[in-house]
Amino acid sequence: MCGIVGYLGRNKASEILVEGLSKLEYRGYDSAGIAVLDEGKIDVNKCKGRLANLESKISNKTVKGSLGIGHTRWATHGEPSDVNSHPHTNEAGTIAVVHNGIIENYIELREWLISEGYNFKSQTDTEVIPHLVDYYYNGDLLDAFIKATKKLSGSYAIGIICKDEPNKLIAVRKDSPLIVGVGEEESFIASDIPAILNHTRDIYLLEDNEFVIIDNNGIKILNSDKEEIKKEIFHVTWDANSAEKGGYDHFMLKEIHEQPKAVKDTLAGRITLGEKVKLDDVKISKEELESINRVYIVACGTAYNAGVVGKSILEKTIKLPVETDIASEFRYREPIIDKNTLMIVLSQSGETADTLAAIRLAKENNARVLAITNVVGSSIAREADDVLYTWAGPEIAVASTKAYVTQIITLYIVALYIAEMKGTMTEEEINEIKEGLLGLSDKIATIFKYEDEIKAIAESNKDKEDMYYLGRGLDYAVAMEGSLKTKEISYIHSEAYAAGELKHGTIALIEEGTPVIALATQENLFEKTVSNVREVSTRGAKVLGIAMEGHDTIEKVVDNVIYIPRVSPILAPVLSVVPLQLFSYHIAKARGCDIDKPRNLAKAVTVE
Repeated sequence: MCGIVGYLGRNKASEILVEGLSKLEYRGYDSAGIAVLDEGKIDVNKCKGRLANLESKISNKTVKGSLGIGHTRWATHGEPSDVNSHPHTNEAGTIAVVHNGIIENYIELREWLISEGYNFKSQTDTEVIPHLVDYYYNGDLLDAFIKATKKLSGSYAIGIICKDEPNKLIAVRKDSPLIVGVGEEESFIASDIPAILNHTRDIYLLEDNEFVIIDNNGIKILNSDKEEIKKEIFHVTWDANSAEKGGYDHFMLKEIHEQPKAVKDTLAGRITLGEKVKLDDVKISKEELESINRVYIVACGTAYNAGVVGKSILEKTIKLPVETDIASEFRYREPIIDKNTLMIVLSQSGETADTLAAIRLAKENNARVLAITNVVGSSIAREADDVLYTWAGPEIAVASTKAYVTQIITLYIVALYIAEMKGTMTEEEINEIKEGLLGLSDKIATIFKYEDEIKAIAESNKDKEDMYYLGRGLDYAVAMEGSLKTKEISYIHSEAYAAGELKHGTIALIEEGTPVIALATQENLFEKTVSNVREVSTRGAKVLGIAMEGHDTIEKVVDNVIYIPRVSPILAPVLSVVPLQLFSYHIAKARGCDIDKPRNLAKAVTVE
């Protein structure tokens, strides 16, 4: 959940580290710190709060060293505080460590180390690492580090430096993301590409249980037996500016407005009128598809909400039972999985720990796993049997927008591919959806003309503390995502309900002035939804309706309405979510919330 960065080169490490951490704050921002080897000692500076606090702390210090590590934290063990901040050191301050992940057996290790005479300052699981390395250290940092990691249970990406080996940075990855940057006379480690993109586009993607040694001779990647591993360099093709705000007030707003391009990019080369659907390098034969009798869509958070949309899409198109599951629940409910099961996993980061665990369970039971993710070379991409990338581009805001939309687009692509292979839809039906998909990019762009109106409605609701989203069918699936966005960034209590369930209890929550956002884009459910909306409006709710152009009868039961362009109802979720994203953004902005970095949240959930 945290972000780490490391540097060895010809420049001042402190400046490189702080710059890198500024690109990783989306991974956590409870505290930040750096450790730099300077004039024969490790100088550690760390403090609670945002990176700006650390910058202020070191602004009057002169730290010239060119070797260092840095960390921005999302707290898991120990409250956010100066002492719980990373980096952590051994008692002598000769070894410093930064860590992303969770050490599951830290209590056992801590008690054993205390019995060996070690003293602890923090409440963190991470502090056992430098003490453990200290215990094994006998003049060879790599040897001690390997021995220490063999004692660790859990997930980790760790960077370590030692005073007695002043030109060496060592790191390891296990179940937490870590990359290695290759520069000119300088090298880097980081949790994610944006941290180092201003300095290099050439990176190595570390696999689990791989160690990297960076010293004056360059970069070596080894396994735990110290055998060298040869890797190909991955060249990053997107530029640093694509990870910046581009003139928008927040990354979230920029990413909402990037959705037309993200949709177009995700469809490119995969959906073409008059041609069969292409699934990149995915190779599933017709015979293999015929043997599948059950589909699971497994994900967390926003990706789970995309999966709920995907369930309806797949069931309508491939005529198989589809279950959507929350990854953290899936593995514990003894799901029925066998060689006739297809599991589709969704993850923006490709590092979501619970989703990774679900993949491993599926593969243990011989299921085929297809991953949909936005991050090339991520853990989920590597561990799945097949992978489809969403091509959303970098998504920096913690609250996902364009990743959600492109995940849905990718699910349409998968559905049409299987439908073509199995013959579950006519060619005419498939071509109609293909044509609709190819027109979505332009249709999303037209919704932005309503932004000022949406902003005004949002601002009028900024002081509300409860809000409800309603919908039926695919509209209910989208309502779930709209509600989540409101909760995530505005901190307003918000819930999504199937509109037909109102009279079974939920309507008791409606009182004079209660904000309700009602989606009514499904042709076959429109009249029923309008009837449900009438139930809340007659009880005093203030209703914002989302409907397709031409369905103006909804105006009789709502206070405001935003119309989306007409599309096939199966494609409506890609359009109807956009005004909900804008509404959530503008209500959060009106409330003065930290939109890109909402409290208690992080972008990549790499712990269970």
